[in-house]
Amino acid sequence: MNRFANKLKSLDAYPKVNDDFYSRTLAGLYLHTVTETKLLVDTSRGEKLRINFDVTFPSIRCSLLSLDATDISGEKHYDIKHDIIKRRINAHGDVIEVKQEGIGAPTIENPLQRHGGRLDKNETYCGSCFGAESSDDDCCNSCEEVREAYRKKGWGMTNEDLIDQCKREGFIQKVKDEEGEGCTIHGSLEVNKVAGNFHFAAGKSFHQSHIFIEELLAFQSESHNISHKINRLDFGDHFPGVVNPLDRVQWTHESSNGMYLYFIKVVPTIYTDIRGRTIKSNQYSVTEHFRSREEGRLEIPGLYFVYDFSAIKITYKEEHIPFLHFITNICAIVGGIFTVAGIVDSFVYHGKKVMNKKLS
Repeated sequence: MNRFANKLKSLDAYPKVNDDFYSRTLAGLYLHTVTETKLLVDTSRGEKLRINFDVTFPSIRCSLLSLDATDISGEKHYDIKHDIIKRRINAHGDVIEVKQEGIGAPTIENPLQRHGGRLDKNETYCGSCFGAESSDDDCCNSCEEVREAYRKKGWGMTNEDLIDQCKREGFIQKVKDEEGEGCTIHGSLEVNKVAGNFHFAAGKSFHQSHIFIEELLAFQSESHNISHKINRLDFGDHFPGVVNPLDRVQWTHESSNGMYLYFIKVVPTIYTDIRGRTIKSNQYSVTEHFRSREEGRLEIPGLYFVYDFSAIKITYKEEHIPFLHFITNICAIVGGIFTVAGIVDSFVYHGKKVMNKKLS
């Protein structure tokens, strides 16, 4: 009997509104807000979109992981480093203390100059680009600058141990030191509000004859496992109630190489809270596909996010229930109570009357 009574007490025919949608008044009452939803045609043009991401690759070392972005307007960015942070991780997912750039590199007191000689005391350093100079005044003073010059020419650097700047910075040794490690990469990316893609490639990429070519330095023969965990991915600022379907998504692949693609439909969203503050953001839906690497096909193994925009935008607006509606609801509740009480009273009265007739 007690069990039945407990179940009866737990029965609730009226769903409760989440506490986030209540505002406490001075009178001590709760007047909950309602959210009005509208669908409109998105007429915005020429806007920018900020993509925030945090992705972990347990089997790809940081030195070989690059971020590229392209869109249908023809804008391309390769090996993006601005607003990007990489953290080396071990096999257990723990962050490894990162060495300061240049630590452990061999010391070269007289670097090679662009003209072929060694740097003298009274000279200003201007490193050679090893044939990739765009003009006679170009200098490449770091390994990355040589790589960038090669990328602009459409050349690949396969022997970085022969490049004076890379040898001085110890790049090859740095890559070897990261063997068996993974990488967590997080940051943000600002793109045009047009269809495009951004991808994390297992190897530096560059552009030649309108196709991507894989450049894996002295490690071109390596295979790359693109298992990954997406800790966070959103298109714009957070707003109440937003659900990002790729947050905390994990995918593990036993074999190596291949392309994992997420096809994302981005829906522009405007959220206005009860105080009139407006947040312009986006929601998205997603489908996914894995494509294994086939012999003879020139593809970069990696994680690809291909996004497009919906022509419809959603607007959410928080509002208080109008006071007259509140009074109407109160009257309806009171009227309902009196009606039900009248029915019960009538039933009891007539039942008692019938019982008295039978008894007499």
